[in-house]
Amino acid sequence: MSNLIPTIKNAVKGDVATDAATQKTYSRDTSIFTRTPEVIVFPKDTADVSALVKVVAEARGKGEPVSVTARSGGTDMSGGPLTTSVLAVFTKYMNHVSEVVEEGTGGYAVTEPGVYYRDFEKQTLAHHELILPSYPASRSICAMGGIVNNNSGGERTLEYGKTERYIEEVEVVLSDGSVATFKALGPDELEERKKLNTLEGDIYRKMSALILTNRELIEAAEPHVSKNSAGYALWNVFDTEEGTFNLAKLICGAQGTLALTTNMKLRLVKQQGFRAMLVVFLKDIAVLPEIVHRVLPFNPESFESYDDQTFKLAVKFMPQMLSQMGLVRAARLGVSFLPEVTMVLEGGVPKLVLMAEFSEDTHEEALKKATEASDALKDLGLPTSIKKNERSAEKYWIVRRESFALLRKNVHGLYAAPFIDDFVVPPDTYPEFLPQLNTLLDEYKDKFIYTIAGHIGNGNFHIIPLMDMTKPEVREVILELAPKVYELVIKYGGSTTGEHNDGIIRTPYLPMLFGDKMVELFAETKKIFDPQNIFNPGKKVGGTFADIEADMITKI
Repeated sequence: MSNLIPTIKNAVKGDVATDAATQKTYSRDTSIFTRTPEVIVFPKDTADVSALVKVVAEARGKGEPVSVTARSGGTDMSGGPLTTSVLAVFTKYMNHVSEVVEEGTGGYAVTEPGVYYRDFEKQTLAHHELILPSYPASRSICAMGGIVNNNSGGERTLEYGKTERYIEEVEVVLSDGSVATFKALGPDELEERKKLNTLEGDIYRKMSALILTNRELIEAAEPHVSKNSAGYALWNVFDTEEGTFNLAKLICGAQGTLALTTNMKLRLVKQQGFRAMLVVFLKDIAVLPEIVHRVLPFNPESFESYDDQTFKLAVKFMPQMLSQMGLVRAARLGVSFLPEVTMVLEGGVPKLVLMAEFSEDTHEEALKKATEASDALKDLGLPTSIKKNERSAEKYWIVRRESFALLRKNVHGLYAAPFIDDFVVPPDTYPEFLPQLNTLLDEYKDKFIYTIAGHIGNGNFHIIPLMDMTKPEVREVILELAPKVYELVIKYGGSTTGEHNDGIIRTPYLPMLFGDKMVELFAETKKIFDPQNIFNPGKKVGGTFADIEADMITKI
């Protein structure tokens, strides 16, 4: 591909890098994989992205095995933004929020993909306390392109739903380099778009036919859980209630395999100003389903959890965790963790810490809900605590949000390996599902230790094994255990991924989850948008178990 590099440099205004240091920087995300890009492009605007895609498409048409993959924050845990070909990185230049507008009880924002969520939130909160509530736990380091293209969800998903609920419009570069805007279209508008003698028109003609022809199959295949990022969200395109057709809903969660997203319009909600948290210390997870059943009717904004291993690691690595905070805040939080330190020393660590947070317009309303939820658990005889405001609950959120980073950065000799990290099951299945899951994991207790955190209110579990990836027999566990876990998840009506997406690690399991006919529809969707397969190949469509095995890291 070296002969293509001068052409790329002449085509774009942004930077083009091929040096070894830059290649190494972008060869990893937070998954278990490594792929080294040959060329890294930092586009300055949509025109640059269009020019880059045209160069790649022309070369591909001449038989050159070249592709282009998009990357924003690089916090993906599935290998989604990894490539050995051309990588387009958006965070350097395409990092502007162009508009934040308040409308009624909410509003919207228009943003480029390279904006870090932390900066996006600062701007939306500055405008009448507006927020995108589907942010993930990596909110301090992730970017908007990943949030949209992974269809992210996080701690507030229980009440507010995932990013698919908030995406209204996307500007994209299609696989021929043309620029299109996807948004909700009424029947007449859709017919007009279908008349276009362009790739965009072809996409509208073929996608509307594909979805209408296979409507029953698509509706039956949609996972019946509160969160799903597996496959292409064909079930979201037609809104039967509104009578609209919106391909932005399909781009959301497509991992840059259908088009490259250059601008996004996202609906925002008004942030409620007061919170109170019910904390439950659970020694026996057998009672977990009953707790969830009793707490959910009080409508918590979030219902999170982390396990005893995470608890112990947080205490062990507290200095590292607090070092990134200001001195005064770190000192205050350090003192607040003294009860947890005592628990570890005395061996009284709970199996799970549950956090149900209630958000309301007044302090009294939030505290009332937390108190009522606590009262509903009294006869279970569980240790509980009510945190009356965000400051008193802060330490629990720090542990929950920072658990993966703690593992990745501080457990020497072992690697935090996300490969069964994001499945979802209906909470009603906990009594049957969880014992079987624990039995399955116990079979491998000599190969790794693991932590569990997650969104306990809607059945989304993040299991992060700590593994010695230098050992071939340990790497073999990844291909041996994952199908067993997913078979169990599917048996109980779940999804293989609630918010982290398919990427390299889960694409081969899509036939297991959806069946061959739906996978054929996914492949047809990919072909309609991207006939030459130039966008992020091997993700969503065409990924294999051999890819997983070949690209796993072998050293830390």
